[in-house]
Amino acid sequence: MSNAVVENGGIHLTDVTLELGDGEQKVLALDHVSLSVPAGQFAAIVGPSGAGKSSLLAVAGALAVPTSGTVVVNGADLTKLGTGRGAQGRLARFRLENLGFVFQSGNLIPALTSADQLRLARRMVAGGSRFDPRPGLEAVGMGHRAQNRPSQLSGGERQRVGIARALVNDPAVMLVDEPTAALDRARSHEVVKLLAERAHHDHVATIMVTHDHEVIEHCDVVYEMIDGRLTAL
Repeated sequence: MSNAVVENGGIHLTDVTLELGDGEQKVLALDHVSLSVPAGQFAAIVGPSGAGKSSLLAVAGALAVPTSGTVVVNGADLTKLGTGRGAQGRLARFRLENLGFVFQSGNLIPALTSADQLRLARRMVAGGSRFDPRPGLEAVGMGHRAQNRPSQLSGGERQRVGIARALVNDPAVMLVDEPTAALDRARSHEVVKLLAERAHHDHVATIMVTHDHEVIEHCDVVYEMIDGRLTAL
């Protein structure tokens, strides 16, 4: 496992709890979770379904405000940013400018080419400024597929485009949700190895949640989540 870590920026969760539901239906999705992933580190979180992995990504991705505790991304306290008037707008803008998301099967827009996937993501932050998507695609080995739509790509290729799209706005943090769920073993290793390479090269703090224990060899650190509690392996 690599030790390529930059000692600033990144994402830091401190004593985070997240309660979902009300009354007798209340569930403790995150139970006093603390996690620090500095810039350039690639962390994996494993655990069974319902353990709280998705809740952790939601809190880390400014999609949910924790019940208690703090979440700091690239120096910004999301728990403060997410309270008060205009909170949803501030969090939405923060996500666009500071966070990159990689989903299962790439989650690409069917009508857009690989190049246009990146152009759209860039335009949402930089407006109408000129942008060349080719370097971003070439960095993930997809320069030759710039004009292809998702239906013309394999599962592994769609994930590569998804990774390029997640990195297009130079995020401080990249959050990855089960990237190998639809891939065979060989493609799974290729995609996770690429995620590790981009995390280290671009100094992006990266958190991947996965059920696939075979790919965690590419990660710098591995955690396990059980019943909303996080422990290092």
